Amino acid sequence: MSLIIIGTVAFDAIETPFGKTDKIVGGAATYASLAASYFYNQTKIVAVVGDDFGQDNINILQNHGVDTEGLQVIPGEKSFFWSGKYHNDMNSRDTLVTELNVLENFDPIIPESYQDCEYLMLGNLTPQVQRTVIERLKKRPKLIVLDTMNFWMDIMLDDLLETIKLVDVLTINDSEARQLSGEYSLVKAAKKILTMGPKYLIIKKGEHGALLFHEDLIFSAPALPLADVFDPTGAGDTFAGGFIGYLAQVGTVNFNNMKNALIYGSALASFCVEKFGIERLLELDQESITNRLQQFVNLSSFEIVKG
Repeated sequence: MSLIIIGTVAFDAIETPFGKTDKIVGGAATYASLAASYFYNQTKIVAVVGDDFGQDNINILQNHGVDTEGLQVIPGEKSFFWSGKYHNDMNSRDTLVTELNVLENFDPIIPESYQDCEYLMLGNLTPQVQRTVIERLKKRPKLIVLDTMNFWMDIMLDDLLETIKLVDVLTINDSEARQLSGEYSLVKAAKKILTMGPKYLIIKKGEHGALLFHEDLIFSAPALPLADVFDPTGAGDTFAGGFIGYLAQVGTVNFNNMKNALIYGSALASFCVEKFGIERLLELDQESITNRLQQFVNLSSFEIVKG
C-alpha cells in the first residue's frame, strides 16, 4: 500500500542573511517526499517538470526510494521556478520571481500502479487539481491530508471549501486559520474549521511549533530552538512529509499517533532549515533522526514536584 504525494517539483533561487543560491532543486513534493522516505518505503509522487529538470535531478528522488512514475516530463517546456529573499528575522520574505511554466496547465495523471494508495498528501496546488486527484483514485485512501494557503482563500474560496469537505486532515498556518474561520482565537478558529469537513486540523506556527485539533482534543508540539536557521524554504512541506510518512509507517490513524506524527514532522523540518534547499534532507540517517526526536521529547518533558 502506497503513500502518494501531490505537489510541485521545481527550481528555486534563494537569498537569506546567510547567503544565496543559484537555481537549486525545490518544490513542495520534493521536500515532502524526501522527508516521508525516511519512514515509509512506498512513497510515490505526482508532479510535473519541464525537460530542463534533467535526469540527474530526478535521480535525487529515486535514490531516496521515491517512485517517480507519476512525475510528468514535458518536452520543450520549463519547470516551475520561484525566487525569494528572506528578511533578517527569517519569518518574512519577498517573492522576487514566480514562473509557473509547466505548472500552468498541470493535469495530474495517476498511474495504474498508484491505485493502491492508502495515504494521500495533497500539497499546495489549486483546489481543483487537489480535488481531481481524489476523484481519479478508484478507492478512497485511508487518510487524505491537504495543505493550502491564503492565496487560494483570496481567489478561490468556494472551490477550496468544496475540496476541504473531502479530506481528513487540513494543515494551514495561524494567519490562514484566522482568515478561513473569521475567528482570531485559534481555539475558536479550529472549532469552526472542523465543521467544514476535516476530522483533524493542524495549525503551523513556524518557530513556535504546531497545534493539533480533533473534536475537543488539543495537542501542542514545540519547535526546536536552533542557533542558526539558514533557509526556511520547504520547512512546512518537510513537516507534512514527515507527518504523513510516520502515519503510513505505523498504519493506524488515531489522535495518539497523530501527536507522534506531529513530532516526527517537526523533527524533519528542524533539519531542513539547517542548510539551503534540500541539502540537509539528503544526508540524514536514522541515528540522527532518533537523536533529534529525543531532543523534542526532552524539550517538553517535565515532572511537577511539590517542594
